[in-house]
Order: sequence, then C-alpha cells, then structure tokens
Amino acid sequence: GFLQIDPISTVAPPQHLVPWSRLGPYDRAELDRLIWDERKLFEWNAFIWPIEDLPLVRARMRKRARSTQYKHEQWSREFLKTHAGFKRWLLRELERNGPMLSRDLQHEAAPRVLGDHRWWGSRQVALMLMILHAHGVVAVAGRRGNQRLWDVSERWYPKTETVSILDADRLLAEKRFRALGVRLTPKGWEAHPDAADGPVPDRVTFLSPFDQLIHDRDRAEAAGQRLDDHHL
Repeated sequence: GFLQIDPISTVAPPQHLVPWSRLGPYDRAELDRLIWDERKLFEWNAFIWPIEDLPLVRARMRKRARSTQYKHEQWSREFLKTHAGFKRWLLRELERNGPMLSRDLQHEAAPRVLGDHRWWGSRQVALMLMILHAHGVVAVAGRRGNQRLWDVSERWYPKTETVSILDADRLLAEKRFRALGVRLTPKGWEAHPDAADGPVPDRVTFLSPFDQLIHDRDRAEAAGQRLDDHHL
C-alpha cells in the first residue's frame, strides 16, 4: 500500500529496488512521472502513497498536529510555539516563491536558541519543514536530485473529503491486509478473501529489507515457522 523512500543505495534506493524485485526490470523515470507529473502518487513521511489514500493520510497528519502522547510530539509543538515568527515567515516565503529548496529558506529569523537537534543538528530550517510536513502544512512538491522542493500543502494536494482517524486507521489496516494476503491474529493465521488459493509459481526473487512484505520481522518469522511446520 506504500513505498518507503530512503537515501541508502548500496544496490539502489529502496523506492527503486522494491518495485524491481516485485515487477522485474522497469523504467525508473516512470515513478517520478507518476509522482510529480500525473500526481497519481504523493510523498509523505518518507513514504510514497497512492493519491486515493490522501484523505486517510490527512487524518494521520491532523492526529500528528494534535498529539502530545510522545516526547518528540511534545517537543515539536513547543518548537513551533517558541518559533512562531519564523514559521510565519517560512510559510509566507513558500506562498510567494514556492516550490523552494530548504537551503533557499535561510533567514536571520531561523531559530538558533535550542541548540543542535540530535537528528537534525543545526539544520533548524530542515527541522521546521519536517514538522510542518508531518502536520500536513507543507508538502514535497518535487525533487532536484536528492533535494526536496517544498511548497504549501494547499497548492500541492488536491481537496479531499475529511475522514476520522478511527476510520482512516481501519481502512488502512484493511488495505494492508489485502496487500499482504494474510495476517496473524490471536486465533492464528487469517487469509484475505481475495487471496488466490492455487499452486505457487516456480520462481525466486530477492526481496529488499525495505519491502513491506517482510518489514514486520515478527510477522515474517512467524510465517517462516508456519511454512517449516507445514513441510514437516
């Protein structure tokens, strides 16, 4: 249901390697075309999503903006509150001149008082953009090499219906169940009604560690044990 983006490129970036292991050789430019030209896909939270899931993802954006459950969420809200002036300046710049690279948003209003962030170091502009991106305020509207182009979300995302977080989580879980074919429940394995019940083709592929089929290590180990028991 989604494709992870990561700069790790020992063989190829995950967003290119995962489709290759699933589909075979393909034109990598096709992925960029679907995201940036046709806008059938969109980027959020280091994942690529189908545009029809935008209402569900927006529910998660709203939850991120409101939540104070975790320390990093509390820290993000305090960061936005403390540096509200810089946030307003940044959004005005994007509204006037976006899409823009983060390096083009340097300004004396950029916050320095909090010191280095443990992940982002002194790149406070990038930190502000990432918080606003997680909250759905700004969007990734393109890429220049590996650098993201940022814009206000209203200009990039299409208008959608509003979905509650409970409905969004339920629908995303159903999509995940269908994509994976089976799920492990307290009562054991459950197959999706649409899963094919026939002979498995005689072929082999190497899956990327970023592939969501095996991303849940506990689930993958449980499935492997189930196969071993079946063959025994």
